[in-house]
Order: sequence, then C-alpha cells, then structure tokens
Amino acid sequence: MSKIKVAALQLAFGEDTARNIANVSEMVREGAAKGAQVVLPPELFEGPYFCRVEDEEQFATARMTAEHPSVLAMQKLADELSIWIPTSFFELDGQHHYNTLAMIGPGGRITGTYRKSHIPDGPGYEEKFYFRPGNTGFKVWEGAGTTLGVGICWDQWYPEVARSMMLMGAEILFYPTAIGTEPHDPDLDTSRLWRRAMIGHAVSNVVPIVAANRIGVEGGQRFYGHSFICDERGDLVAEFGADETGVLVAELDLAAAKKHRAAFGFFRDRRPELYGRLVEDI
Repeated sequence: MSKIKVAALQLAFGEDTARNIANVSEMVREGAAKGAQVVLPPELFEGPYFCRVEDEEQFATARMTAEHPSVLAMQKLADELSIWIPTSFFELDGQHHYNTLAMIGPGGRITGTYRKSHIPDGPGYEEKFYFRPGNTGFKVWEGAGTTLGVGICWDQWYPEVARSMMLMGAEILFYPTAIGTEPHDPDLDTSRLWRRAMIGHAVSNVVPIVAANRIGVEGGQRFYGHSFICDERGDLVAEFGADETGVLVAELDLAAAKKHRAAFGFFRDRRPELYGRLVEDI
C-alpha cells in the first residue's frame, strides 16, 4: 500500500468505565468515518490512570485478554468498521499482571498481544507496583496493507525499541500513552521532551509516528495531551495541544517514506558488530 490514513484519539477519562469506553468508541467511529484504517486510543483508556499511587484494590480491575471490556468493545468496532485498533488494557494472566496491548483487526480478530517492556517507577507513575515487565519481546503486525509497530508509553523514550521494530519490518510506529505532570517536580514540563523523543525516532529511522495521550486532571495530576502524527521527516502533519478533545487524522505516504529511508542509508550503514556494549548490563 502506498498511502494510509491513521488516527490518534485524545480525551479525558473518569471513574465510569462504561462511559470511558463509550467515549472512545464514538471517537473510533469518527476516525473510521474520516477514512482512518488504523485508530489509536490512549494507554489504559478504560479508566483513570490508576498507577498514580500504589493501591492494591486496583488489581481487581485486571482481566484476561478475552474478557477485558476494552478489548471486547474494540473487537466489536473493528469487526463492524473493518479497521485496526491497537488496544491498551490491564491484563491478568494467572497470578501475573501486565500493561498489555491487543492488536485488533478487521473481523474483530486479536492478531496478537504486546506486553509493555519498560515499566516506570516514580512519583505519579508507580507502574512497577502493578505490572511485570513484558515477556513478549517487541512485536510488529501485518495490517492495513503495511507493517505496524507498537510501543507503550515508557517504551517510547527508548531508541532501542523503535530501532528493533524497524529491523522487524515496521513501516509505522504507534505509541499509546498516559503522561502528564511530574509530582516530584511541578515546574518540569516534559511535553516538549516527550514529543522530541519520538520525533527523534521518526528522523533516525525515517518512519512516520502516531502518538495518542490523555488529557484532564486526575487526583491533582494533569495529563498534557499534545498527541500528534508526524511523517518520516519528523514533520508534524496533525497535532493537538494540551486541552483539545478529538480525533487526529492524517494520510501518510508509505512509498515515499520507504524511498527516503533507503536513500538516507541509516540501515545500510549500521555496524551491529560494534554495538555489543548496548546489551551489556554493566
């Protein structure tokens, strides 16, 4: 496929799980109506970002993949609309808990899952209390006539994640996110850094990127939005600020991106034999 339309959703979430999923569903429909073949909701969209604090009651909200309400709702939509919906959710697997993404495609089929590899741990982002580090490895999927790569939130800060997915054949990278203010440093606004990190992946891998974040204030923590879609040059082709609710839609030229990627020579000139230090834990 030469060109593809993609969408990123930005919205706030409250305590009512059914309402949150209904709001996301309405926006997924809007994205599909505008021609999007892949629609990306934010991370853990079934409710507030519960990882702000350590609360053992939250473990009761985890569900197995086939039983999670977010997954079930997006399966129904993907079937009805014949689109792809990378769906983030709180997964229960036996005694283990993961921050997981189900790649849901036309027909409502789950083509696979990815478990978040990098788990943050700090004020306002106490994820290590809830989630085991992912054990799936990085994943890409054949879908919408191309190859889709997905990292989850904290994964987006690591160049190794983007490069790994590219080496697996990804042609677009998607990052569902829940990120906002830093409780330990109220003066630190990471929204600029957040965008720059991912735009850096776009430039150094010559690949379009789609990022979806939440907005709103939850327990005193403000989620700063700034969802965006950029092309393989890192140029923003659709973007929101800190407060907008809505659906970003953009058409991406994958044939042009592939041509530019080859011309830049970043993958031609790699020297893997020199990179051993990257995987030494010392």
